[in-house]
Amino acid sequence: MKKYIIPICSALMLGTSSCSESFLDLNPPTQIPTNEYYVSKAHMQELLVSAYTPLIYFDWGQNEYNPLNVMSDIMADDMYCGGSSATDNENWHLMANYSATPVKVIAGLWTSSYNGVRRCNYVEEYMPNIEDIDDDTRSLWLSEAKVLRAFYYSIVWKFWGAVPYYRENLQFPYTSAKSSADDVYSGIITDIEEAIAIGKLPLRQENETLSGRVTMAMAYMLYADVVMYQKDAARYSKALDYMKEIIASPLYGLDDDLEHLWTEAGEWNEEVIFSINYFSNGASRSWDNPYYAGGTVLPTLISPYGLASGTECNGVALVDGWGFGAIPVETYNAFEAGDKRRDASINDLRGVSYEARYQDTGLWLRKYCARSGNNEGQIADAVLNWNNDLRIYRYAETLLNAVELSLLGGGSGDIQTWFDEVRGRAGLASKPATIDNVLAERRVELLGEGKRYFDLIRSDKAQSTLVPNEYRTIGWTPNKKHLPIPQNEINSADGQLEQNTVY
Repeated sequence: MKKYIIPICSALMLGTSSCSESFLDLNPPTQIPTNEYYVSKAHMQELLVSAYTPLIYFDWGQNEYNPLNVMSDIMADDMYCGGSSATDNENWHLMANYSATPVKVIAGLWTSSYNGVRRCNYVEEYMPNIEDIDDDTRSLWLSEAKVLRAFYYSIVWKFWGAVPYYRENLQFPYTSAKSSADDVYSGIITDIEEAIAIGKLPLRQENETLSGRVTMAMAYMLYADVVMYQKDAARYSKALDYMKEIIASPLYGLDDDLEHLWTEAGEWNEEVIFSINYFSNGASRSWDNPYYAGGTVLPTLISPYGLASGTECNGVALVDGWGFGAIPVETYNAFEAGDKRRDASINDLRGVSYEARYQDTGLWLRKYCARSGNNEGQIADAVLNWNNDLRIYRYAETLLNAVELSLLGGGSGDIQTWFDEVRGRAGLASKPATIDNVLAERRVELLGEGKRYFDLIRSDKAQSTLVPNEYRTIGWTPNKKHLPIPQNEINSADGQLEQNTVY
């Protein structure tokens, strides 16, 4: 078994403010009080595993589809919402047009993130009660929980800005005011720095049965991610040091086969630093319960509707889907001539017979497409149980981070070598390593991976790039950087949680 993350029945409420809605009970099945149950190493391991479980909800949660990569990409310029019309998954279309409202906005990312935060908090709370655990294991598990908590908070911080931040779970009536976006960032970076300082995380999980657990390299990537987004120049040097450490390690490198990288066989290869695990064999996610263990619905969402069985693209047999997430022609044309990444990233189905839906271009994301055989062995609903892991951080991004951090003043390094390594794998010649060229490289290298929108914001290019077009009637402005907080969270907070100002 290479997939480690499994949901178990322990802990935890869904949101930050409501105490009435939950799908898992904090009380263990024996009804032993939690402070008496979480006193052994075995039970603490259960709790730690439960802290990972909300990761799998970042494609479908709170009765809505909310793939983590798609939710930011539709607000950028490299993916259309699609579907049958502008009211199909209407919240997506409103977000893409910077017109989301507190009632019509994704809530699943908020809910799943705070679900994860709560579980991580419990790991930290109950860890002192564990007696049959050695110090190294205790420190390792605490480090994992800290980095996971930082990751969960980084999601709501990026999408919503000022949000409730707490490292000790809320007490009745379970409400909290917002912390400023800067204070949330401070909490995120503190967790990561504490975990790194403990020094117990392995740089890579070399035991494949543990693939999916936090590593030091994942912590380094998350550190660079949030530091660059915050424009925290004081930490650029440290972030660059962390990128250099990954680069210097023989444990990571580029996969020479771009097609292989996005297959099940390519999961957790030397390029993959952190992914969210999904599996199809024995997968039981269903319409009745998306919280069961198993696969992901993402490939169904972003594959063309009505595609004939057996249709192939570049040697891969495809399966039809629901027609969301078409790729704009402009994005296809952004790849340089001869760039191997274009055909490894995009299925060009122009001229192929299928039922075109709203915003159709004939171009579809190949990285997470529905491939024949990728949901074999599932035991519930086939369209919900694809085995495509969601790649969060890759070594290619490490190299591009190192180049950018150096150019931003973080220190010196083999900037041109790092940049050329990414381009060389794509079959391209050397090009000057400048900030603009790095951002352009990130666009094509990380297409469909949920990076573009945040790259445009942190580089101050969002307003000039995300302008009205055929489908977008409103251009991006700084006051639309963050989404409105879901109204049900506002309603449940008894006046403690203020809506983001513009909404």
